[in-house]
Amino acid sequence: MPLNRLTQMPGQASRRHLLAALIILLNLGGVAEATILEKELVTAARLGNAAEIRALLKRRATVDGRDDSGATALLVATRENHVQAARVLIDAGADVNAKDRMEDSPYLYAGARGYLEVLKMTLTHGADLRSTNRYGGTALIPAAERGHVETVSTLIDAGVDVDHVNDLGWTALLEAIILGAGGDQHTEIVRLLIDAGADVNLADGDGVRPLAHAQRRGFREIERLLAAAGAR
Repeated sequence: MPLNRLTQMPGQASRRHLLAALIILLNLGGVAEATILEKELVTAARLGNAAEIRALLKRRATVDGRDDSGATALLVATRENHVQAARVLIDAGADVNAKDRMEDSPYLYAGARGYLEVLKMTLTHGADLRSTNRYGGTALIPAAERGHVETVSTLIDAGVDVDHVNDLGWTALLEAIILGAGGDQHTEIVRLLIDAGADVNLADGDGVRPLAHAQRRGFREIERLLAAAGAR
């Protein structure tokens, strides 16, 4: 109802309706402003503009506001490996475990991509080591597959379960062998996992063990490491 009509209503009813209408308008204005601020925050995060992020947070932008994909500003900054932008958001209380619709979180994404500086920040700000991605894997499994040696070492030291099995039936050790290239990086990752106590005889969903996979792929040094650790 237009406000000019409300003002023409008699007595107390007119005032009550006018007050209600004003409250609704104020609330709608606040929601619209918050939505704009969140969009601006996500944009600033995507561009790595730490100064703009600080300014928007001072204007009370919601630190964990999301874009249309469900990603928070921190996840958007993490995707671009914008370390300083991520630091500002994390220091402001951004949730390092907040997932988008693809089941990515800042912690999981940083681990999978080997974005070590961002990963370390998430680990010191409450990263859930048991959280899993859309494949049911911990951050350690894709890090091992992609050959991120220092990331694997960091996640092992943080206490991620080295024998976690994802929805494909693979552990980090299996994935490093099955999807890895067998070169120096993946060989070192296999060594790190073995030293961390990974079960070298834990088979995949088809009953094939790590040693058999290494033999099939001709990864001789990995085969040697597995055999020395008691693989059969």
